[in-house]
Amino acid sequence: MFTQCFSSTPRSARLARRLVAHRLDGWGHAYAGEVNEAAALITAELAANAARHGRTVPARDFRVGLSEAADGTVRIEVTDTRAERLPVVAGVVDPDAETGRGLLLVEAMACRWGVMPRPDGPGKTVWAELRVSGRSD
Repeated sequence: MFTQCFSSTPRSARLARRLVAHRLDGWGHAYAGEVNEAAALITAELAANAARHGRTVPARDFRVGLSEAADGTVRIEVTDTRAERLPVVAGVVDPDAETGRGLLLVEAMACRWGVMPRPDGPGKTVWAELRVSGRSD
């Protein structure tokens, strides 16, 4: 299990993506591999949402968790302090809109995803899971 707290900034969302990719590479999922690329993209989207929508006051942190289960599932969790702002997948996005596609990407890449109450305080955890078919050692 890997966990790290980040300040709620766009820079931190990029850093979260890089750290998850680095950790997965260390776990045997190569940077250019399908699992690593999908997990990095999902992390970037969920972390960007936490930094942008999940804070109650400026500089409130969000936390990223990464784990791999024995059954071949990689789980990404992003926890923030904003329980009342739940993620919603928009059915149709204006083609000219600059935002609104992140959760569509998460939904397309993850085998499952969802939201649960934050276990250790106010807020929520948005999670996504990927099935690992094989390692690229």
